[in-house]
Amino acid sequence: MKKYSNIRATLAIARASLKSILRSPSAVIFSLAFPLIFILVFGFIGGGAVTVDVGVAKTCDTVNPVYQELKKVSVVNLIHNQPADELNSNLSKGTIDALLDIRNNADKKFEREHPVFEVNVQYTKASSKGNILKSVLANILNGINQAFHQRILKQEAPPQITRLKETVISGREYKTIDFILPGQLGFSLLSTGVFGTAFVFLSLRITLVIKRFFATPVKRASIVIGEALARITFSLMGALFIIIIGHYAFGFTLVNGVVTVINMLILSTIGVIVFMGFGFVVSGIAKSESTVPPIANIITLPQFLLSGTFFSINAFPAWLQPISHALPLTYLNDALRKVAFEGAGLIDVSHQLLILGIWGLVIYTVAVKTFKWE
Repeated sequence: MKKYSNIRATLAIARASLKSILRSPSAVIFSLAFPLIFILVFGFIGGGAVTVDVGVAKTCDTVNPVYQELKKVSVVNLIHNQPADELNSNLSKGTIDALLDIRNNADKKFEREHPVFEVNVQYTKASSKGNILKSVLANILNGINQAFHQRILKQEAPPQITRLKETVISGREYKTIDFILPGQLGFSLLSTGVFGTAFVFLSLRITLVIKRFFATPVKRASIVIGEALARITFSLMGALFIIIIGHYAFGFTLVNGVVTVINMLILSTIGVIVFMGFGFVVSGIAKSESTVPPIANIITLPQFLLSGTFFSINAFPAWLQPISHALPLTYLNDALRKVAFEGAGLIDVSHQLLILGIWGLVIYTVAVKTFKWE
């Protein structure tokens, strides 16, 4: 007799599972249609109020009236928690829109050429929001100078107590699609990993398909690996489709071309493997198919909303940001953006991969404890 091959059994299970996924309207909608719709809506129709991200230099005086007035402007998001080299790097990439450094010259002799406050601003060609900040600063400085003239100097042409120095650096244009598409790709991978895995294994258990498998020589590992291969293949097909549509239809930046695409697909593979662990946990906890959605949503919704999928984490309140930085999807989205726009390699995103690896280790440990075959 011909020896039974578990490798062929694994591949047969993977082929059958992939066919069932492709025939499932819900899988196609959640993995492909929804991300593309969100790319269109958030990228071109608008994703809310405009925010200008302004990095604040460590040497910036923050007690002067210029800075205090700038803090009151709702469209300006002042960023303090980044070192100088990171601020300069983010400015050149366009992930922040300007760099602010206000110098207090109050200890110098007051002359026309020596204003009390010198406002130094660096803009970048990689961002299109510089004009918004220019308008805001012009109004603030004009108001302060006029108030100083009216209240103190009482003369027709007083020297200004503020002076604005502006420079512009060159950089690659950071488009809305460059932020939106990696987030929606992460959205797709999380949906496939959690919902797809949870529904399939619970259904196989309820319909006694797994019990029938046990009547054959197929090993349990072959069942899991076969289903996993089908989901990974489907996820990579969806990821490649989203990347190609984003690049050719909407101008999504792929710095190193094919190499960037390959790196993004590798990250997608790692991401979906980690997210499948959540799916195994849900399938083990859920008692019926009707209980899968609420349990899965508890896992996925916070990540959809708080992991920088739709909006930058810097726009969230300070108390909420640590929660965002604890979620695995945050690190996948960050790694995808760095690889796509900055041209980073996998070694350059080793920190993000390490966090994903820790999450994978933890969640699969839980999955082993909760997963049920029957």
